[in-house]
Amino acid sequence: MAFKITDLFEDLGVPGVVAGIGAVVAAPLLIPAAVKVGKPVAKAMVKGGIIFYEKGKGMISESGEVFEDIVAEAKAELAEQKNQAELEPAPNSEG
Repeated sequence: MAFKITDLFEDLGVPGVVAGIGAVVAAPLLIPAAVKVGKPVAKAMVKGGIIFYEKGKGMISESGEVFEDIVAEAKAELAEQKNQAELEPAPNSEG
């Protein structure tokens, strides 16, 4: 089956074909303008991502330090309780 230009007009209609031709003609003018506008936006997004990553990395390391401190305190309390239990005399079963 061969492609016919009349099929294109029937499928898309005259406004669709005109819009397509307009897009092809305007593309060389619009693409550089979009790149000029898009590049700073993309760069700002990348900068924001880097800042977010760095702050997140700092928060995670700080949270890890806090957790390590909590674990160390809990271990110290358990060791203290164990030492106190060993020092206390066992209750006599004599009544």
